[in-house]
Amino acid sequence: MIVDLRSDTVTRPTTEMRHAMAHAEVGDDVYDEDPCVNLLQERAARLMGKEAGLFVPSGTMGNSIALKVHTVPGDEVLMDAEAHSMLYEAGLPAVIAHVLTRQFHSVGGVPDIAEISHWIQKESLHSPRTSLLVLENTHNRAGGAIIPLDVHRALWNLAQEREIRLHLDGARLFNAAIGSGIAASEYAACANSVTFCLSKGLGCPVGSVLCGTREFIDKARRVRKMLGGGMRQSGILAAAGLYALDHHVERLADDHANARTLAQGIADSPGIVVDTLQPPTNMVYLTTYTPASDFAAKLAEQGVLCNPTSAHRIRFVTHLDTDAVGINYAVSAIADTAQLFGNAN
Repeated sequence: MIVDLRSDTVTRPTTEMRHAMAHAEVGDDVYDEDPCVNLLQERAARLMGKEAGLFVPSGTMGNSIALKVHTVPGDEVLMDAEAHSMLYEAGLPAVIAHVLTRQFHSVGGVPDIAEISHWIQKESLHSPRTSLLVLENTHNRAGGAIIPLDVHRALWNLAQEREIRLHLDGARLFNAAIGSGIAASEYAACANSVTFCLSKGLGCPVGSVLCGTREFIDKARRVRKMLGGGMRQSGILAAAGLYALDHHVERLADDHANARTLAQGIADSPGIVVDTLQPPTNMVYLTTYTPASDFAAKLAEQGVLCNPTSAHRIRFVTHLDTDAVGINYAVSAIADTAQLFGNAN
């Protein structure tokens, strides 16, 4: 048995999603003539409470476009020290947007409002202009934590007062919505632009959507073209997104329940420490006494795949392709592996 808990990006299209893709009506999206893409963009914008949307190949491209549109070279961007854009997007702020990044810190994924306020600076003869604040919700490195809506609102108010833009990296924003019971549009209302991924918890093979004002999206479309993201008959992919928005949002609650089952099932195992018995969304992080790479390798021998994120830290992500049977198998394998290494110590 293989239980792949490395990421929610490993999901494969369901039979029903493949059927929707196979029967998609398509056109040339660079000419704005793909009906499925246009429908996806319109629907995404409505869900986010924004004027317009843009279908892009990946969340990384969506974030890079947002940074490029919201800034000019030499500006400063504020982002979490463990943000996806800081750690996992190949230096895009410097390479694509030509901006400086200043890192702030969060506790449990919740940004420190006072620290962010302190670092916002106006342009001077000596200093760059802070032009953009980037938030990530849910917060990957904080264990899939949900940034509370009141914090979003406080930072949105701060951004407006200090005349800077706010971009929300909402790769797993629907996980935040389901986990909190608050509509995704409520979080998106506290941002000038927002991305959400179709290819993570929603189970699509490809794609994200970037949303904002019509003026912003007009500029974003040009940057997408510049980056090579001008796809043609991409309605085949957009159809998967439309299917996912209809069928795969509410079921994210199952992934969250499976994460709790996993965390609670291995909590008493020797040689590991689980971050929380109540994961807020679909991620379980644990600390290992033995090297994480050794622990993960032993799990892989049993068919359970996971991602070490540091020398003694491992992440497990539940998703559409993991059911209760798979989770129970993973619990047993992790507990057995922990026992093995615990006895060795």
